[in-house]
Amino acid sequence: MSIAPQPLQAFRASLLHFHADPAFQPDAFAWHQDGLLLVEDGKIKAAGDYASLIATLAPGTPVRDYRGKIIMPGFIDTHLHFPQTDMIASPAPGLLPWLETYTFPTERQFGDPAHAREVADFFLDELLRCGTTTAMVYCTVHRESVDAFFEASAARNLRMAAGKILMDRNCPEFLCDTAEGGVRESEELIRKWHKQGRAMYAITPRFAPTSTEQQLRLTGELARAYPDTFIQTHVSENPDECKWVQSLFPQARSYLDVYDSMGLMRERAMYGHCIWLDERDFARMAESGAAAAICPTSNLFLGSGLFDFERADAARVALSLATDVGAGTSFSMLQTMNEAYKVARLKGSYLPAVRMFYLATLGAARSMQLEGTIGSFVAGAEADFIVLDPKATPLLARRTERCENLEELLFALALLGDDRAVDATYACGRQVHQRRPSSI
Repeated sequence: MSIAPQPLQAFRASLLHFHADPAFQPDAFAWHQDGLLLVEDGKIKAAGDYASLIATLAPGTPVRDYRGKIIMPGFIDTHLHFPQTDMIASPAPGLLPWLETYTFPTERQFGDPAHAREVADFFLDELLRCGTTTAMVYCTVHRESVDAFFEASAARNLRMAAGKILMDRNCPEFLCDTAEGGVRESEELIRKWHKQGRAMYAITPRFAPTSTEQQLRLTGELARAYPDTFIQTHVSENPDECKWVQSLFPQARSYLDVYDSMGLMRERAMYGHCIWLDERDFARMAESGAAAAICPTSNLFLGSGLFDFERADAARVALSLATDVGAGTSFSMLQTMNEAYKVARLKGSYLPAVRMFYLATLGAARSMQLEGTIGSFVAGAEADFIVLDPKATPLLARRTERCENLEELLFALALLGDDRAVDATYACGRQVHQRRPSSI
């Protein structure tokens, strides 16, 4: 997709972005109550106080006025499944029966390019409506699903990571590939899509039970051959799943050790869930540079368990938040923050709002090794940003009028907000979503 040069754009609003993790550094963010964001050719030129920056603009430069709203980097969702869009909110007593009853039959349809593209278009528009500008996305075993996703993403000029699922056992025959064939197709897709425009490829073994040792070893070899690709998979989500892995890989010390022994622990590796890891597992994640995608909504939905923020933070594991659609029941990162806060409380810890917004922006960018590219307003970063409206609903308006500081304001948005709070979404400085006023 050819993008024409863009002239300087100026946006006036309250500005928020992060430069550190608030859990470990108190002055971790920049907050400009009356701020100005300058964008040129799809990149951030400057972000700061309106009074300081306005004087740098040539006379007559138009300024988009979003006063009363908050501009911040777009949300980054580090774990979700675009083929599961149409089966979201499907009832099941647990993870494994949910996969058998709903997930696998739904994914069967994605060998059809037209179907895959129609779902990809809806999926991406839904992300943008919720303020998510980057995501790490699971496709299906079908290469057609990957092509459809990246074609739809390129049409919107979005920075997205995605990949073909690899699984060669313990799944229906209609979704089963082979160890060699699945990895060979993945390599072909890497060569076709990785770093083409804003596309990034993620090597995607579904989870250890659906791959033979041979497939996992070949996947590790592929990851070593293409070190700047991503790796994404699931680990330690559900107690029954953990027992299953133990029976399939009795030689492994832990579920995570299965992946480690296959060469799949490195930077740019994103592990979804990480609920039942022990201290040695978390230490190994931190040592390897692998990151955890925390999926509170789906974990509550499937009854899988509660993520241990304190144990992960003690090991200094890179953390991010994720919706995990379709086990997750919302595309909204604000609703995901809502659930993450409650999960933390149930585990006996406290998650401040500034930390939640960090995890959904710069924290996710750092987890993906993309700091300086997305997730903040440093000069030269790609201008993916959103406009949040603290008065989007009557309840939000009433509560935020009474907020006395930034933490209260962000907490209200996280606990009471959803897609309605996203007034606009921008990708590389171009508006890709504008909220329509409700007719209700």
